[in-house]
Amino acid sequence: MKFAQFAKSLQEEIAPVYVIEGEESYFRDHAVESLRAACNISQPLLNDMRYEGETLKGEKLAAFRDGLYSLPFMDEKRLVRVYEFYPSEREWEVLKGYCEAPCPSTVLAIVNGGKKGTDLKKKKGVVHVDCSRADRDTLSRWLFRLMQRSGLQPEGDAAELMVKYCAQDAARMKKETEKLRLLLGDGGKVTCAAVEEYIAKDAEYKIFELTQAASKGNYTLFSEILYDLLQKGYDENAVLSSLTAHFKTLLEVSRVRGSDEGVGKQLGMHPYSVKASREIARRLGEKRTEELYRALYGLSAGMRGGLYVKTGALYSAMAKIFFPQTN
Repeated sequence: MKFAQFAKSLQEEIAPVYVIEGEESYFRDHAVESLRAACNISQPLLNDMRYEGETLKGEKLAAFRDGLYSLPFMDEKRLVRVYEFYPSEREWEVLKGYCEAPCPSTVLAIVNGGKKGTDLKKKKGVVHVDCSRADRDTLSRWLFRLMQRSGLQPEGDAAELMVKYCAQDAARMKKETEKLRLLLGDGGKVTCAAVEEYIAKDAEYKIFELTQAASKGNYTLFSEILYDLLQKGYDENAVLSSLTAHFKTLLEVSRVRGSDEGVGKQLGMHPYSVKASREIARRLGEKRTEELYRALYGLSAGMRGGLYVKTGALYSAMAKIFFPQTN
């Protein structure tokens, strides 16, 4: 199930075995806290145990499994949390029998940031909680509700803008919401103007603005954003790599046939991003898009190979983007 559905599911039933998995640390931590609250443990020193997955090898894994059958003391439930546990198929065999016939008073939660090793979500007896980073629309709705619960009055466009500025990082959005609550007070209105004034743009979003300015030929805006990034320590190599990747994406979406949704699935992009990229590529023309991608790729490769210094490579890229007649 998705993270957003998890808290509601706990009101109906607490499963014996969970795999809480995904790269979004805020969602993982919040899921664990929701599970701890649902278990209603009054004696955490006795009934809330934590293990590190890397320590559960060989005989220790077997001993850990046997310990799962221990009964809680002075509580109805006993919570066992295992972090970053990536067993092989052979190691999973040690836990397989337990997951298929678990101790009814024990709740086992495997909390992983990645998806290495055995695919645990497909295992029998396991309830999978997806804590991967959500798309922008889903996060906007989640942030809108979070602001309302915090006593703020958000505008829909403001929540969407804040998601962009925070680069879809839920943990940062939570902190920024707390900051807005202090600045605006109870019942404060969160407008786009407030987001512009109080929320700093993430470097990832500024890179997005930079690439958009490049593809639209807006040299003034591009220069302003580039100066700000470099002043804050962003590397020229990273800027050139981002520009190269951007024009590569434009070239790909211009060549792949199908609906925005279909192409999005193939390329791992949101349909809206596919549509916007197609419009930019159409305006530039496939020939010009390919020329820019090949030129930027050559400069990037030359910089990595020591043929160009990074500052020279970046300024050469800017010349090719904004002043093609001089190349």
